[in-house]
Amino acid sequence: MTTSDPKAEIHAANLTYIHYGLDKTAEAALIDISFSLPKGSRTILVGANGAGKSTLLQILAGKRLISNEGTEVSIKGRDVFRQYPQGVTFLGTEWAMNPVVRGDIVVRDFLNSVGGYRHKERRDQLLDILDVDLDWHMHAISDGERRRVQLVMGLMGEWDVLLLDEVTVDLDVLVRDDLLTFLKNDSEERGATILYATHIFDGLDMFPTHVAHMRFGRFVTLPAPWETLQNISNADRSKLYSVALQWLKEDRDYRRELENNKGRKRRGAQRQEVPTDSETFYRKYDYSH
Repeated sequence: MTTSDPKAEIHAANLTYIHYGLDKTAEAALIDISFSLPKGSRTILVGANGAGKSTLLQILAGKRLISNEGTEVSIKGRDVFRQYPQGVTFLGTEWAMNPVVRGDIVVRDFLNSVGGYRHKERRDQLLDILDVDLDWHMHAISDGERRRVQLVMGLMGEWDVLLLDEVTVDLDVLVRDDLLTFLKNDSEERGATILYATHIFDGLDMFPTHVAHMRFGRFVTLPAPWETLQNISNADRSKLYSVALQWLKEDRDYRRELENNKGRKRRGAQRQEVPTDSETFYRKYDYSH
């Protein structure tokens, strides 16, 4: 697929990204990423911590600039760096930690301040699904409740492309299930596209149209139709959970093999044994002197 292909709602080609900072020897977080997703698809991104999932989503959301020659990143046929398209929503984990949304503001006023009154029907539907009380005060609610408010805010408009980065981690099982049902129905009814990075796979078997596997900044498995990947199963677990578990075990084995080849061991493997004799233990860990 190319950016001109109308089926490529999300498209990237030759995408490499390095987090430049104090460490000038930092390795690339994304390496030669190329993929396309069709309109109306719902893709689950699977990968261990540090695989590059969040970085990829942030770039697609226009939060990081790429200027490498030959790199293409587009949504709805428009370059995300130069003419960012309308109708794209990104929801990540950092929002709930923002001090602005932890102030003493009533949820009703907060949602109205970001246009809630213009999307009353969808807003009220999401308030019911996410069990949000308009009279809550943002500074007095839990992280999970604050996350629900974020989801109402982000989803009440009729988005065309939704980029989700671990935003269901704080939700209880019932709310999460209701939300996923809403998103699936919304995608099917309106042809909206979802790219969702998560580490929670239970209850997701019926959600995706595509599944992808990232490792160390690369795609090990490009986004592929979910029905073609369901050959790994376990009677005691969901199919997607089983697929993700096998992939993540392979990732861990691959990382350990790389570290061994470099003669490197993680600090945990070098820890000294804790003394079993109480007097020796307290003498060893007495920091009062």
